[in-house]
Amino acid sequence: MKHRHRARRLAIQGLCCLDAQGDSAMELACEFIRGSREDPEILDLAQQMLAGAWAHHPQADAQISQRSEHWDLRRMGLVDRGILRLAAWELATRQAPTAVVISEAVRLAKEFSTADSPRFVNGVLDAVAHGLEDHPMGTT
Repeated sequence: MKHRHRARRLAIQGLCCLDAQGDSAMELACEFIRGSREDPEILDLAQQMLAGAWAHHPQADAQISQRSEHWDLRRMGLVDRGILRLAAWELATRQAPTAVVISEAVRLAKEFSTADSPRFVNGVLDAVAHGLEDHPMGTT
C-alpha cells in the first residue's frame, strides 16, 4: 500500500504540471516521474496513474463540477484539482476500494494543500463515489 501512496504523490505532481501547461507537457511530467528516486515499480505505477487520470480528466471534471456545490472547477486550487481528478479516475476504474481512494485523497490533501482541503476533498469525493454507485461506468 505504501507503494501506491508514493505513486499517487508523483502522479499528483504530474497532474499539476499538465493542468498548468496542458497536454503538451505530458513528456515533461513523465520525465519528472522518471527522475524521481523511487523504485521502478513505483515509477511505473505513477506513470500509469498519471496517464489514466489525465485521459479521464474531462469526465472527472464533469463529475467533480456536478458535485462540488458552489465551487467552480477553475476556482479550485491546482493541487486540489489534481487530487480530485486522480481519485475520481481511481473510483471510476475501481483501482482500489472506495474508502481507500477517499482516505488516500484526504491524506494527500493534508500533505500538499490547505487546512480546509481535506474536508473539501472528502465531501466532493464522497458525492462522486455515490454518483458512481448510482451510475456505474462513470456516466455521470
